[in-house]
Amino acid sequence: MRENGPVTSATRQPETPTSTLPPRLIATDLDGTLLRDDKSVSERTVAALAAAEDAGIEVFFVTGRPARWMDVVSEHVHGHGLAICGNGAAVVDLHGGPGAHRFVNVRELARDNAVDAVQLLRDAAPGTVYAVEQTYGFYQEPSYPKLHMEIPDLLAPAEELLAADAPGAHEPVLKILAYHPQLEPDAFLTLARVAVGDRASITRSSPSALLEISGPGVSKASTLALCCAERGISHEEVIAFGDMPNDVEMLTWAGRSYAMGNAHPDAIAAASAVTVANNDDGVALVIERILAQRL
Repeated sequence: MRENGPVTSATRQPETPTSTLPPRLIATDLDGTLLRDDKSVSERTVAALAAAEDAGIEVFFVTGRPARWMDVVSEHVHGHGLAICGNGAAVVDLHGGPGAHRFVNVRELARDNAVDAVQLLRDAAPGTVYAVEQTYGFYQEPSYPKLHMEIPDLLAPAEELLAADAPGAHEPVLKILAYHPQLEPDAFLTLARVAVGDRASITRSSPSALLEISGPGVSKASTLALCCAERGISHEEVIAFGDMPNDVEMLTWAGRSYAMGNAHPDAIAAASAVTVANNDDGVALVIERILAQRL
């Protein structure tokens, strides 16, 4: 999940070794990667994804988006129709179509951990405001800006939204969104990781100072690894695509990985190679070349 805009670097990651094994699974981020800046999927990309699945290569959408924002790609599901949402917090079956997505697996952020993260980050960075992303609900503090094109289910302080008796308390918390109106995005990310420690996993996918806080150890890579293990697919048989810090672990884990030409420096440092920008169909270009080599 990201907005369009310039990005900066926080930390450099080791380059991913390039696998020579034939790919069995393609894992691709959406915003800034598979999607063009207008949030469309080009005809070329649709054709490339369909050709990959026809060739026996599974395609996983791996995104920071919540399940309810997956309508943009639901019509392009050809095979199993599974997606990893919320930066690894949920595995979702898209077969039901818009509004009927089914949660296959949820890796929630425990409410105690969430409250700790909120308080620790509020102390470390005064002025931080929060929203709470759950499986079916979205809640936010009154001062949280209108960053998302939806109306929150409830406005209240984060501590109240995360209380055991809060509305929606029966639903798992997938992630907390933390926004700061003044801090530089990567400085905010570094500060938050130090302040929160192992209470949660923290990343970002927006060029603004908007952080995404998940359960400890939850990332695109760790959930993708679980999905691959269920299918008997090794990391060396995975090709991954991404563009932002929330893709770094996945780009590092995959046997082959590509950062987009428009990517954050950390994504470029983590990937095996760089393809062209999202607006130039960088994912489709790589898939076409891979399939041509198999002929």
